[in-house]
Amino acid sequence: MKVDAFDFHLPPSLIAQRPAVPRDAARLLDVRDDFRDLSVRNLPELLQPGDVLVFNDTRVIPARLRGTRGAGRVEVTLHKASGPGRWLAFARPARRLRPGDEIAFAPELKAQVVEKHAGGEVELDFDMSDAELLRELDRHGEMPLPPYIRRESGSDARDSEDYQTIFAARPGAVAAPTAALHFTPDLLEALDRCGVSRELVTLHVGAGTFLPVKVEDTADHRMHAEFGIVTPETAAAINEARARGGRVVAVGTTSLRLLESAARADGILEPFTGETDIFITPGYRFRIVDLLLTNFHLPRSTLFMLVSAFAGLERMRAAYEHAIREGYRFYSYGDCCLLHRVEE
Repeated sequence: MKVDAFDFHLPPSLIAQRPAVPRDAARLLDVRDDFRDLSVRNLPELLQPGDVLVFNDTRVIPARLRGTRGAGRVEVTLHKASGPGRWLAFARPARRLRPGDEIAFAPELKAQVVEKHAGGEVELDFDMSDAELLRELDRHGEMPLPPYIRRESGSDARDSEDYQTIFAARPGAVAAPTAALHFTPDLLEALDRCGVSRELVTLHVGAGTFLPVKVEDTADHRMHAEFGIVTPETAAAINEARARGGRVVAVGTTSLRLLESAARADGILEPFTGETDIFITPGYRFRIVDLLLTNFHLPRSTLFMLVSAFAGLERMRAAYEHAIREGYRFYSYGDCCLLHRVEE
């Protein structure tokens, strides 16, 4: 399909710069044949006993680092682990970096440039264990906010809490699974009372989720790969819920992409450990996910293509027009919508 089919105009004023307070006070657009303007707190009313919510328990690491190479300043954003103590990163400026160069971020945190790739990407070796590196990142790194969230001096202390879900447990993501940012203990208690269960999967979201689609046709786009885990226990629990007639509700596109990667053609979810680069566009036949709770996404993005595949392109274009008209807040810190799968 032509990428232009997924384009739309979004007024910059609708790009959320801070999340709703409290988190479950965000708005929710229920997208079916018609649209209902609700709140995230209405979610229990939209689900049924026996449904299972699937959350991504990845934890965002402070992946943005500011350092020096000689007298020059360098900023890097780690985006994917490539080995023990090694990460692929986007560097600014990358033009003068060469393999063998050392970047100093702090007296106890330095990295050597191992390789240099196109697009400002480098591979860095920190010469320490993963556990040691995570401790140093906590001391010296910044939360890697998406480029559309504007901060004069980078992320602040409030972002350290705001840009992390209450499920965050397994460090490795450099972008938050933002649909889960709306959940609070009170909302989870309400869902428990309604007989809605929840399961956890892990997908370490990479910075590639923000990369623009630069080709003219979706068939020519190369999707970034991300590491994910579906444990045998989680797979069994979701399969049992489906066998009892429960619906699988993916909280966020990251959970959906991992579930669909791990699902067989007959809809059985299998354990999964590894990378997925699944790219979902209209025409894809969904195997396991019945509903999707997700934020509002960028035009021409792989995420808007995914939601269009799930709920129908024309329906999603109409839903986004409605959301813009009604002043919904967009992107990572914005509002959300509940999508019902449409078979086309």
